[in-house]
Amino acid sequence: MTRRRPEGLTASLLIGPATMVVMLSLVLPLALLARYSLNKYDRRTFMVDAFTPENYLRFVTDPFYTGVLWTTFSIAIITTLLCLILGFPIAYKLARSQSRWKSIGVLLIILPLFIGSTVRALGWMGVLAKGGIIDALYTAFGGPGVSLLYTSFAVALGILSINLPYMILTLQSVIEGIDARLEEAADSLGADPARRFGHVVLPLALPGIATGGILCFILAMNAYATPFLLGGARFQMMAPMLYREFAVNNNWPFAAAIAFILMLTTLTLTAISGLLVQRRYKAQ
Repeated sequence: MTRRRPEGLTASLLIGPATMVVMLSLVLPLALLARYSLNKYDRRTFMVDAFTPENYLRFVTDPFYTGVLWTTFSIAIITTLLCLILGFPIAYKLARSQSRWKSIGVLLIILPLFIGSTVRALGWMGVLAKGGIIDALYTAFGGPGVSLLYTSFAVALGILSINLPYMILTLQSVIEGIDARLEEAADSLGADPARRFGHVVLPLALPGIATGGILCFILAMNAYATPFLLGGARFQMMAPMLYREFAVNNNWPFAAAIAFILMLTTLTLTAISGLLVQRRYKAQ
């Protein structure tokens, strides 16, 4: 007669090695980064061992760096809201569709994800730059020509195009889980489309809105290639600035401090928004 191994022990043995690898690959670099952020910068050796908050104080007291953080936050909020506004109708239509073309529609949403953000940003450069498609159309109608490249609009448009599929796919899966008979019941009780959406669909879709919003917000806050290529040298966001401090200025301690500030800001705002949505969902 063989003895059965406890299920909890079996599960621990299965997930233990993978969890250890993930923890080590996450915790060790962060611990090293935290230590670097407290060191001092030296032009010859790049870094001198110290234990000072100098790099953090430099960031929070310099209007330039706080302005870059505010610009990053603004772009992330705007693109997340646009993803929600544009993505919800598409996700709802796909979720409620019984058409045989539904799979084609889902494929069209997924297809851009096969192309890297750098390649897509280069594509937008051909559309928005002087001599691009928009400029050619504008001049064809007698306009003086226009270049939208290296503007905040170009950066927001590029990030929106990258993040929108994530919002649509997240919302679609949640809306598909909402029983369509609830909407039919609301219709039979005389609710117009706006009341049906506000009292039935929207409250039940809040978990998907929260998940999609958090995902898009994190991606926008940490965007690198899109603001670097579409924003140019004058448009600053946190990730390109972090790279410049690390690779161009060789200021590793300050770059580590910027990385930690970006990470903590993103995590804090994400946690606050998650708690607010969760509280709102429970109150329904």
